[in-house]
Amino acid sequence: MRLSKWQALGNDYLLVERAELTQALTPDRVRQLCDCHYGVGADGLLEVLAVEAATADVRIWNPDGSIAELSGNGARIVAAWLARKSNADRVTLRVGELAVEAFVREDGNVELDVGHVEVGETETLDLGDERVEFTPVSVGNPHAVVRREPERGELLRLGPRIERHSRFPRRTNVQLVRVDGAHDLTVGVWERGAGETLSSGTSSVATAAAAIANGWCESPVHVHLPGGDLLVEVDREGHARLTGPAEEICRIELL
Repeated sequence: MRLSKWQALGNDYLLVERAELTQALTPDRVRQLCDCHYGVGADGLLEVLAVEAATADVRIWNPDGSIAELSGNGARIVAAWLARKSNADRVTLRVGELAVEAFVREDGNVELDVGHVEVGETETLDLGDERVEFTPVSVGNPHAVVRREPERGELLRLGPRIERHSRFPRRTNVQLVRVDGAHDLTVGVWERGAGETLSSGTSSVATAAAAIANGWCESPVHVHLPGGDLLVEVDREGHARLTGPAEEICRIELL
């Protein structure tokens, strides 16, 4: 198997073309590849199912072998790869039923048109020994945005409990958010199927959209993550764009 490893602010993915595979990927195989001890190690795997000119069909695997509806960082990585392969600065990705467009800027940053983001009313989640207020957001995948100091211990404590709460039958991504100003958020991310991550594109979009809807911030929003910063722009209709870097780390051939 030949594949490449990419990172977007420390959120690392393996990328492989289905045409390069001698056998179909399975959840067990993905878990092994993403394991840093028995495989290559990654926060997920990007399987390019087919390519036609500047359009690609993509399947996004979580490191636990489940399928993700969307990944903002993963999509920007595939966009950077596809732009280089097709010699085009504007590309289209189809992820399941979603179609997203991306533009690779001259500075190497990738601007992703995420589409419409749905922000719900604030809810209270009963965790048994405590109650947590959160804002539900859909960016094609589910998110629970909690306005709370994104201290790592608190993220590791609350993240898995919220992710697997019965309120979320398909589990959810979790973000702890601190508002630093009208255009700045500091965010800690617990990613569904992956756990703590250095950055997350859709989580950044979700937190920015929630902050704007709740009156905490105004667009554009600079989202500060442990791995670096992403820029999120949300218009009055709830249409979002995500901009940040994506770079190849290495190419790998597995025996």
